[in-house]
Amino acid sequence: MGRTLTNNQCDLLVIGGGTAGLVAAKTAAGFNAQVLLVERDRPGGDCLWTGCVPSKSLIAAASAAARIRQSASIGIHASEVRIDFGEVMKHVHEAIRTIEPDDSFDSLRAVGVHVIAGDVMFVDPDTVRINGEEVRFRQALIATGATPEVPDITWLSETGFFTSENIWSLTHLPQRLAVLGGGPIGCELGQAFARLGSQVTIVTRSQRLLEREDPEAASVVIASIRADGVEVVTEANATGITATGTAGAGTLRLEDGQEVAFDALLVATGRSPRTQHLGLAAAGIDTDDVDHVVVDDHLQTTNPWVWAAGDVTGRSHHTHTAGVHGSLAASNAVLGLKRTINTSAVPRVTFTSPELAAVGVSTDPAHVPDGGQVVDWSHAELDRAVTQDERSGVTRLAIDRKGRIVGATVVSPRAGETLGELSLAIHHGMRTRDVASVTHAYPTYNDAVWNAAVRDVRKSLSSGMTGRAIGLLRGVRRIWVRWCQERR
Repeated sequence: MGRTLTNNQCDLLVIGGGTAGLVAAKTAAGFNAQVLLVERDRPGGDCLWTGCVPSKSLIAAASAAARIRQSASIGIHASEVRIDFGEVMKHVHEAIRTIEPDDSFDSLRAVGVHVIAGDVMFVDPDTVRINGEEVRFRQALIATGATPEVPDITWLSETGFFTSENIWSLTHLPQRLAVLGGGPIGCELGQAFARLGSQVTIVTRSQRLLEREDPEAASVVIASIRADGVEVVTEANATGITATGTAGAGTLRLEDGQEVAFDALLVATGRSPRTQHLGLAAAGIDTDDVDHVVVDDHLQTTNPWVWAAGDVTGRSHHTHTAGVHGSLAASNAVLGLKRTINTSAVPRVTFTSPELAAVGVSTDPAHVPDGGQVVDWSHAELDRAVTQDERSGVTRLAIDRKGRIVGATVVSPRAGETLGELSLAIHHGMRTRDVASVTHAYPTYNDAVWNAAVRDVRKSLSSGMTGRAIGLLRGVRRIWVRWCQERR
């Protein structure tokens, strides 16, 4: 339980109440440190208010509608799917309210964290000004997160648009939604709105959607997004907007002459760290060329008394890594440890339908380490996928020359759930034979991991020195059996 602050000093000052800050503060308080957390807005961060929780709640509603429409293939015929968008958004906000107490100021105070609502600015290497009052710290942690990035384009700033931060204020379903950006946020929300009834067009400068992901795996998701009625425009550069006179509506002009009409525009082109107005230079804290706080592998900044965790560092782009890094940084700061971040097994999930989950190195055969290989299992051969009539997915494993699993990609319903085993396997340097020797529940989507591992083990048993050794043992055994039979 953390201790009460004295003389405007603290053992650990935490700046920001998102996932990284919350976990860090509670971790340090558990070490009986004097912890002060300062949050300018509301605790919980983007994940609770504008990210994970609302988006997955919206996706849940969209998925329910899609399941009804697509159920004819398994003998269920629905005459109509009626979408009440007001009720959908009510579900979204109720989910936020249900989870909110876990991230509240009261939950922090309950474990001994001192909390202040306000703004923070560094005035020197070990002092900050909070709402005009100076506070000294022994250690500090910057966990201010990131905000949606909006391209610095004049015509964009002159029109109304949404980001993942404020789209939750919608009260009516837009008839036509244009999405700028083909990454996870654009794909997730674009597909969800299409399933709820919007005419959606995703416009991206990239050659394809989800450009970071394994091309074959991404193609399955892209096909599903298109099947839901989303129009996809790639390698496109928007040059302007023509307003229609209706608030928020207009036509997006593209460089090649195409036009995309919309009633709502969602900008999902990335995220930028919140580092402005913190006075980092006064504390000797460096940032990189895109304003991320520079940290080492211990999450220590260029000021030895200041640490950073979460999206603000550029070393984390997910809620789960923000939490892990927050705990690690707090432990290093308060206890003087030298724990380092592990980047070999950082899972990520794009919550489209089907989900695309990946961890470790790329499973694109073109990028597998020298001497390695890719082994996959098509879900057309996966019994659970057959029973669900969802056979388009795939499970792919990247394997190094020693047979260790170093990367994985899964495309399926609930692919993120399957990723846990694979993340553990990569983290501990497990081989396919280790996974193949574990009994997996049947029939499940996770069974594809076992099948892929078994496929690799069988291949290794039939080739090279191992194959020759098995052949020798089989021959010796045959001779022994024959000799025993002849002696009877």
